[in-house]
Amino acid sequence: MQFWLMKSEPHVFSIDDLVAKPNRVADWHGVRNYQARNLLRDTIGVGDQSLFYHSSCPQPAVVGLIKIIRGGYPDATAWDPASDYFDPKSSPENPRWYRVDVKLVKKLKRPVLLSELRTHSELESLALLKRGNRLSIQPVTPTEFAFITTLA
Repeated sequence: MQFWLMKSEPHVFSIDDLVAKPNRVADWHGVRNYQARNLLRDTIGVGDQSLFYHSSCPQPAVVGLIKIIRGGYPDATAWDPASDYFDPKSSPENPRWYRVDVKLVKKLKRPVLLSELRTHSELESLALLKRGNRLSIQPVTPTEFAFITTLA
């Protein structure tokens, strides 16, 4: 099992949106970065766990825990001209973008703010806290994951 941090802008898809989904399951789609795509396609697997992180908002924070219930498969939003994630260079025959299915494990009792994460020496190597690291999907060590879950 591997551990991840997966970012979503809450105005696009929030933890409450996931809570409202049937069976609290959703596809994690719309990733349009090749490095993150490669993780979705090649590395993230069923049973992996992730921190659900709200980004690009007034108070970025870890807001929940999710698990991967379906590994990487083509992101069909890339083929839909009406989608915000449309990519004319992607096709069902030659998919460029991938997604995974996630299930809510737990909405945290309180958000663990980015500003709080920065105060813990135990997280000094956390990719999220590295300057210039804006990747929407990032690996997290088992130790980092466990520590963050104790903060909420």
